Amino acid sequence: MAGAYARLVNSPVGTRLAGQLGLPRPVPLRRYAVGEPLVHGAVLLGGPEPAVLGARVGELLAREGVVVVGEVAEAVGGRVAAVVADLGAVERPGDLDVLRAVVAPALSSLQPSGRVVVLGRSPGQAREVAQAAARRALEGITRSIGKELRSGATANLVLVDDGAEGNLDATVRFLLSGRSAYVDGQVVRVGTGTPVQPDDWTRPLSGKVAVVTGAARGIGAAIARVLARDGATVVCVDLPEAGDSLAGTANVVGGTALQLDVTAADAGRRILDHARRRHGGLDIVVHNAGITRDRLLANLDDSRWRSVLEVNLGSILRMNEVLLGDDGIRDGGHLVLVSSIAGIAGNRGQVNYAASKAGVIGVVDALSVDERLRARGITVNAVAPGFIETEMTAKVPFATREAGRLLNSLNQGGLPVDVAETIAWLSQDANAGVTGNVVRVCGQSLLGA
Repeated sequence: MAGAYARLVNSPVGTRLAGQLGLPRPVPLRRYAVGEPLVHGAVLLGGPEPAVLGARVGELLAREGVVVVGEVAEAVGGRVAAVVADLGAVERPGDLDVLRAVVAPALSSLQPSGRVVVLGRSPGQAREVAQAAARRALEGITRSIGKELRSGATANLVLVDDGAEGNLDATVRFLLSGRSAYVDGQVVRVGTGTPVQPDDWTRPLSGKVAVVTGAARGIGAAIARVLARDGATVVCVDLPEAGDSLAGTANVVGGTALQLDVTAADAGRRILDHARRRHGGLDIVVHNAGITRDRLLANLDDSRWRSVLEVNLGSILRMNEVLLGDDGIRDGGHLVLVSSIAGIAGNRGQVNYAASKAGVIGVVDALSVDERLRARGITVNAVAPGFIETEMTAKVPFATREAGRLLNSLNQGGLPVDVAETIAWLSQDANAGVTGNVVRVCGQSLLGA
């Protein structure tokens, strides 16, 4: 947890000062470590009947040996690690009071880095207007809860299509665990599909072959490490001039390195040929490579405009023509793209970058409903990082950097591993029903929706 402000308010004197003045106080977040339990304590599970979604979660928690309680008083020490509220049965806005009754009493009893997970049904499948309104209201409630929580706790909403209850496990696991440390105030939509549960949840990508572009350093290197930790064989792709760093990443993860400019006309074919020749095929593609060339629009020249759009968006479109072809990524595979909160909220001096990252979201919107890809069981999702502590953000002016860290519900910047954990979750076969999502990894940034 970097930053001058964080060091100040967590010092002995700063802690007292922050308490007296009501200043936000960033705390270390609970992040995933192999072998740790899903949660560190009891889970409060509640909601109106019929609690179909809650029953599914209860079965999952029982398999994991987690203590489930119906009210806070039943938990040891009167503290709970998480609250799961099943609002799948809401029919009208008046029914939403059940969520208040379930969640409100538990908020003051949440452990540090606690979790609030709200379960609901898709507004688009509502039978009448009142039901659609009540279902959509869950989003506003959940995002607001996330902004009220303290001590590293998060709140997220899962909307489950009718008949998709069996696809819920991987998403709930992710949101309850330390893997989702910097995912807050998000909505995950779970649809129908054919999930394949892993034999070992500590290695859910075992036997898979993944490609990560821009893997030499920073977020890309973190993605490669997490995918490999979860069992995947990783092809690390980056520019020839980053060859030494790229080889270092590949060696660390036990994968292979491919020096390649993603804007090359044959980039997709070279990636696919490498994966097939060296590893027998391809299951996961992570489009992470990207650049910035920042200028105010009035000063933005043609070269800076074109280079950013070409690397961040044009290259993806060309590579996908090959990678998503019939001889490309295998059936049941996963495509994950890296967008940015700038593509959602815009950013001063980044018109070109924001355009490219909004375009990435457009790619997800189109491909996730492509009938050919859906028939092959290929999921398409994106992550949209907020302020992540990297070499690039370390060069941002001091005041801007400190503001970027604080302008979110967790009052701190995220880490590259937070983006990587979210991508690894979206790459699981157990997530066959999760497609067309754009998940912000931003600590619930106060910028954007």
